[in-house]
Amino acid sequence: MIALVQRIAKAQVTVEEEITGSADAGLLVYIGVEKQDTDDDAAFIARKIPGLRIFPDDKDKMNLGLLDISGSILAISNFTLCGNCRKGRRPGYDNAAPPEQAERLFDLTIEMIRSRGVKVETGVFGAHMDIENTSDGPVNLILRSQNE
Repeated sequence: MIALVQRIAKAQVTVEEEITGSADAGLLVYIGVEKQDTDDDAAFIARKIPGLRIFPDDKDKMNLGLLDISGSILAISNFTLCGNCRKGRRPGYDNAAPPEQAERLFDLTIEMIRSRGVKVETGVFGAHMDIENTSDGPVNLILRSQNE
């Protein structure tokens, strides 16, 4: 599982002209599920994200986590994170999980993050989404549940 984590001031996602999710100060997280991913990968990502100390403390040092700032998450499913660009110019998505597996593991990840006391809103799985965000920092991290 791959997660692209961005520290944000705010973000929202719109599907067919309807806002389906938003977040204020916190994180915008894109999640890509790969074929080999299991519930353990979802658990790893769900544990890691809320604990990341990437928010500034009173000395402007990145020392606080999401719960410390009462932050929220806007989570977006994104199979293109699984793209392989090593050959040619068109990414290959052979490593991306089938939609049923990806949706189940994405939903499980969100459920596990929520169980840690974090407010999480999402887009619509498999839909074309318009995502607006105001990045803070910028701070961007890529998390992988498995070693390459």
